[in-house]
Amino acid sequence: MKDTLLPLLACPACGGELALTATHREAAEIMTGSLQCKPCRADYPIRHGVPRFADVANDERQRETAANFGAQWLVFDEVQSHHEQQFRDWIAPVTPEFVEGNFVLEGGCGKGRHTRVIADWGAQAVIGVDLSDAVEAAFRNTRDLPNAHIIQADIYRLPLRQEFDYAFSVGVLHHLPNPRGGFTSLVKHLNPGGAISAWIYGRENNEWIINFVDPLRKTLTSKLPTRWLYALSYLPTIVLSLALKLIYAPLSQTSLKKRLFYSNYLCYIARFPFREIHNIVHDHLTAPVAYYIRREELADWYKEIESVDYEIAWHNQNSWRGFGFLAASIKSGEAKHGN
Repeated sequence: MKDTLLPLLACPACGGELALTATHREAAEIMTGSLQCKPCRADYPIRHGVPRFADVANDERQRETAANFGAQWLVFDEVQSHHEQQFRDWIAPVTPEFVEGNFVLEGGCGKGRHTRVIADWGAQAVIGVDLSDAVEAAFRNTRDLPNAHIIQADIYRLPLRQEFDYAFSVGVLHHLPNPRGGFTSLVKHLNPGGAISAWIYGRENNEWIINFVDPLRKTLTSKLPTRWLYALSYLPTIVLSLALKLIYAPLSQTSLKKRLFYSNYLCYIARFPFREIHNIVHDHLTAPVAYYIRREELADWYKEIESVDYEIAWHNQNSWRGFGFLAASIKSGEAKHGN
């Protein structure tokens, strides 16, 4: 934890001011210590450089999801060159110019690959929040950046002030027990006129996953030990990779593309290395909870927060990305957005 994070924090129990006690530092990072709430006297530890606001062991709702994804991101912990373009596609129309100089909140940072991109784009500060032990990987992947911060917290009880200009969540909300509630929680920490992006699994065009992959995931693969699932997921990864390299990649630029099964998405990922394909397969098999959300439902989320000029876009014909401003500052928002 860096000292510059403290002014953005607040007690998740009462919203009170936190006092910092540092017991061990390494350069700019506070590696061990504690944060004490002055009004309610709650105490939150800092371990391995990360403030810990979540009691995962006693959270029945999210314990299994946090454990599975935490284990996944500790295995697939590297940040690769293609991740930035993938991230741009998920949060379009947001650009580096939109982020520059702003305070940014990430709901569900995993191994910190998107946290790092936002920091490199020039955000004044970006806070990546995750419930799982993936914060260990996220901290390793971002600790060299002075404007990047990682905290372990429940997205429904964020230990943050209302200080953010932009919030985003990529591939996380649909794994929550209450996706809409997670979205609303992020919005509560935005300044008036702030903006929010969300990328979620679409229900449209994913019937084959819902009918065939989901039952397997729910009853078997999400319950396997991490090392077993890692090994088991190799076989479908090999089959999928061969199909991508031998069929989808060569045909992606031809008129035959439209005849291929699940063509938009599979042609999109055909350029990824084997390690990323393995990560994608593993990701679909490890989640205890996964919701597939219709466009109308995502639009309702933005309507409920009275978003100004929000937009919902179809991504690879299997997922939805949303973007919108909160009311009160649409003119400045348009200027930063470049419209």
